[in-house]
Amino acid sequence: MAGRNGRTVRDLRRANRTAVLQRLYFDGPLSRFELGPATGLSSGSVSNVVSDLVTDGLVEEAGSVDSDGGRPRTLLRVAPGSGHMIGVDVGETRVRIELFDLTLTELARAERPLAQRRYEVEGIVGHIRDGVAEVLAEARIAPEQLLGVGIGVPGIVERTPDRGAVVHGQTIGWYDVPLESLLRATSQLPESVPYFIDNGAKTLGQAEMWFGGGRGARNAVVVLFGSGVGACLVTPEVEHGRAVEWGHLTVRVRGRRCRCGALGCLEAYAGAESLIERWREEGGRPPADEETALTALLAAAYPPEGTEADPVALAVLEETAEYLGAGLSDLINLFQPERILIGGWAGLQLGARFLPSVRRYAMSYALRHPAEKVTVDLGRLGPDAVTVGAAILPLADFFTRGGRRAEPAPEGPAPAWRTAMEERTPH
Repeated sequence: MAGRNGRTVRDLRRANRTAVLQRLYFDGPLSRFELGPATGLSSGSVSNVVSDLVTDGLVEEAGSVDSDGGRPRTLLRVAPGSGHMIGVDVGETRVRIELFDLTLTELARAERPLAQRRYEVEGIVGHIRDGVAEVLAEARIAPEQLLGVGIGVPGIVERTPDRGAVVHGQTIGWYDVPLESLLRATSQLPESVPYFIDNGAKTLGQAEMWFGGGRGARNAVVVLFGSGVGACLVTPEVEHGRAVEWGHLTVRVRGRRCRCGALGCLEAYAGAESLIERWREEGGRPPADEETALTALLAAAYPPEGTEADPVALAVLEETAEYLGAGLSDLINLFQPERILIGGWAGLQLGARFLPSVRRYAMSYALRHPAEKVTVDLGRLGPDAVTVGAAILPLADFFTRGGRRAEPAPEGPAPAWRTAMEERTPH
């Protein structure tokens, strides 16, 4: 039966379960007494919801605390082993797959290097499929125990009714790739295990907002600074974040050609790939491996005390800081965030040495009023942040369902992934 606002009793129960689970997850262990004011529920509702969650194995006791003259109060927490998630980062040099319990403790991981940035669709699908099987076997977790598989990818992701998540990754040569259907066609996971596929910058943003430097902020931008650059915008209107193709903002008319094919993109000046290429053009001799090359560039620009810095390396880094700062100023002017967090392997590697210059340029190019209200810092979650954020996607869905697992697909016509498999199978 639906109430005046259209909500049914089932909706109300689900919302109450969600409220209790989330408070225990982020602020627990808590007692039943503390859960009342924390969730806004009555003591009776809290008692009923906790009883249900304990029966379902989602909540367990975690000791007790003394009360004011009364009986000790039992503390409650989310049971770590009551669910598992897999997070996948389709990165620039490798595919990383990690298995987590419900509290995001890592249980197993697998990595598949990408030789010479080869993003062949079948190869990426194979890496994900094999990596998922590997981590499940290593941790001895049955596939049916998964709440879902979250995947962060480079590019724009859209959901379609017949093919699920479709990826448009222009910089890696992916056009209209039905990644979810292809994974379904080759994976041995049950159909009841959902895939959650989204832009890697968004999964990075999700992780930083839940567990990193974005906690407590209402408006934030999380920047992914790797071979290229991207960003995730989080506002009260966009609670779970929205990936923005910030790296393809035009910063110079008729400028350098970006790997997307356009001229003058921010990524053509501020990404690690372009940074190293510009160093090479100016006479530098970077190693072939991109991460090693960035380390060498930093060492040349910021040598040990008493050693002279390479002026070319220093100038290239300073120019990159200016372009990145100018790009951040656009984000400041457009969205007026409280915080900007810089993550990604290149952002973390450049780190504290690079950040003061970026901040200085961002403040000099931005409007004064929003610039005075924003902080620019490094992300706090390290190189695994995209993978953690990807794993949060099924976790967030689990919370939204009040701790219920996704319903198995109903009987009916052949699913889209099976059609995709048949279309790709030689006859």
